[in-house]
Amino acid sequence: MQIPAKILKFLDSKKIKYVVINHRTVYTAYDKATTLKVKPNVIGKTLVLKIDSNLIMVLVPGNKNLDLSKIKKAVGVQKINIVSETIIKNKFKGIKIGAIPPAAEIWKLRIFIDNNLMKEKNIFVNSGIYEASFKLSPKVFEKLGAVVGNFGKPR
Repeated sequence: MQIPAKILKFLDSKKIKYVVINHRTVYTAYDKATTLKVKPNVIGKTLVLKIDSNLIMVLVPGNKNLDLSKIKKAVGVQKINIVSETIIKNKFKGIKIGAIPPAAEIWKLRIFIDNNLMKEKNIFVNSGIYEASFKLSPKVFEKLGAVVGNFGKPR
């Protein structure tokens, strides 16, 4: 399986430095951490949320869960939902469910990143397929206009 060309084209067009890390098929952040022999806190989990009729992305460390109350406060809304698989399939065509890369700009979405990931030298994020990840500096998310904040809670 190959990483979708639109993801690689996006990274290259933004001059983002990344390394493709091929690995066995994994579906969870913990499996990815184990496979790559890294701590779960350097794995970025991409979550897609729905606010009214708009979608946003949130990137949290693999060792944390999303704290919906914190993201609600950051966005300034009362109601946020995690999107359904149907919405994921329709919005992110060509991307495997559970392997959505945090390239929010491709889909014209806002992205929020947990400040714990920003403290790391490098993080590993989804590439669009289950058999590869991107290793990159979390600083690229500042360049891409991400909102940085405390969005995670202990598992």
